[in-house]
Amino acid sequence: MLWIALFVVLAACVFLPGIWVKQVLRKYSTPADRYRGKGTGAELARHLLDSNSLSQVKVEVSELGDHYDPVAKAVRLSADNFNGCSLTAVTVAAHEVGHALQDAAAETLFNTRQRLVRVALASERVGGVLLILVPVILLALRVPQAGMLVLMLALGSMAMGTLVHLITLPVELDASYGKALPMLERGNYLHDGDLPHARRILKAAALTYVAGSLASLLNLGRWIAVLRR
Repeated sequence: MLWIALFVVLAACVFLPGIWVKQVLRKYSTPADRYRGKGTGAELARHLLDSNSLSQVKVEVSELGDHYDPVAKAVRLSADNFNGCSLTAVTVAAHEVGHALQDAAAETLFNTRQRLVRVALASERVGGVLLILVPVILLALRVPQAGMLVLMLALGSMAMGTLVHLITLPVELDASYGKALPMLERGNYLHDGDLPHARRILKAAALTYVAGSLASLLNLGRWIAVLRR
């Protein structure tokens, strides 16, 4: 019963932030032409990058959602935010430019995250293979301890994803409040009364990764529950 209660609590922590994030981004995506006189999300991103001597960083439309690619040196925005003139579009664009600033400054936490991402991807692939091998090892060796050892190794490998998400949280918060918000304030890019709403959007952008981190923990919790049976 304890594990069931814990699972329910963690599930709520995972899904509620995600629901809130989507609701906030959707709410401020209308009116869609609020910033038509000032430009689209892509145009603001280009302006902010050029203003910070980052003309080499590209601004591209992406089907993979809003993100900054440190390898390609590109701010990538969804079609709605790339072409859109809503408060959500310009604020999310500023957030992604914040990541470009982190990269340009070679900030320790940002670079650490990038290294951990590569390690985590490899570890999670290894963990997935090991999980598949657990029943095979149990059937072949008929030694429960061997299967448990492999399962523990698999869980350890999968835990790297959780670590990366946790490292990501302060990186995302800095991109929102340490980089994007000051740029928006200094440049007077927002209409009167929009700054408090932009703060909510920036919080939503950062909390996307909170949900990702908790989702990883929930996934680990499920496997630990299996292990304890």
